[in-house]
Amino acid sequence: MSDQPIVFEEWKSTGDASIGVARLNAPRSLNSLSLEMIRRLRSQLQHWASDPGIRAVWLEASGDKAFCAGGDIVALYRSMTEARSAIEGERFFTEEYQLDYEIHTFPKPIVCWGNGIVMGGGIGLMVGASHRVVTEHSTLAMPEVSIGLYPDVGAGWFLNRMPGDVGLFLGLTGARINGPDALFAGIADRFIRHDLKPGVIDALVGAEWQRQPAHHVVGSTLRQFECRSTEAMPESAVRTHFDEINRAVDTETVEQAAHQLAELGSRDDWLGRSARGLGGASPTSLALTWRHYHQSRLDSLAQVLDSELVLSCNCLTKGEFAEGVRALLIEKDGQPRWRYPSLASMDSEWIDAFFRQ
Repeated sequence: MSDQPIVFEEWKSTGDASIGVARLNAPRSLNSLSLEMIRRLRSQLQHWASDPGIRAVWLEASGDKAFCAGGDIVALYRSMTEARSAIEGERFFTEEYQLDYEIHTFPKPIVCWGNGIVMGGGIGLMVGASHRVVTEHSTLAMPEVSIGLYPDVGAGWFLNRMPGDVGLFLGLTGARINGPDALFAGIADRFIRHDLKPGVIDALVGAEWQRQPAHHVVGSTLRQFECRSTEAMPESAVRTHFDEINRAVDTETVEQAAHQLAELGSRDDWLGRSARGLGGASPTSLALTWRHYHQSRLDSLAQVLDSELVLSCNCLTKGEFAEGVRALLIEKDGQPRWRYPSLASMDSEWIDAFFRQ
């Protein structure tokens, strides 16, 4: 196996057609995105976009545990705590969001095989692909509120496009969802059993790309394998609890939503367990998530990513993000000392400052 954190190859298909393959290759860190990986993937996608022989791109990851568990949080922590690394965090967010936008606007089909853990920055990669596949092993989440951040990578755009206020619920709670949940929420397109992956690849490699548009080739191929996967598909808890989710966050303020979600937390089901995730969240993160979600409702993807770059760079300097990472991922004491212990105690000027460039 290559020791490179991301590997590229090209699968020769029929005629002059090829499929470009990008494989995240850092399984020990759950394929978390580094700045190097971001830069190399972006450069390769630009090359494939202009290569007429490349008809589609296949995006996957090494190992079966995770597609991508997010960004390189350790590197971001160094950026926030070491003076000589201060600029690295800003570079990371800038180039990550540029990559996410290029995936959303890529001119050829991108198939993302989202098996295993897909969180944070991993969702940023997956959600922009034209053909997003989840499996029976997929677990997706945007858990940034637990580390003093907020759902980014375009979340102000795609969370607002989920049914009802499901996106707001997922952003505030960091709830984990499965493949069928992702289908219902609109961030995945196909549910295919993971053991069928080799067959999908063989079918795409053997496809007649010259006879129909590339998107039709990919769509019809994936549809065939999805039809063989229905018996393996679990239920969608998000769909089951949809009405309750909407009622819980249908409030005028984040404080009211937090109170209603806390009441749900006494239940011993998926909805209760998900709502309890609010208990460990940074109050600052909850307020940022609430405001960003509502302010972004009518914004384009480009506008959202521009806003998120301002927000994220401010998160690098204001201390809340660094404290959350320290408590949960560096020292692992599980006792973050948030700047404000509750939403009620928070100064509105503190939140306003995150949105100023």
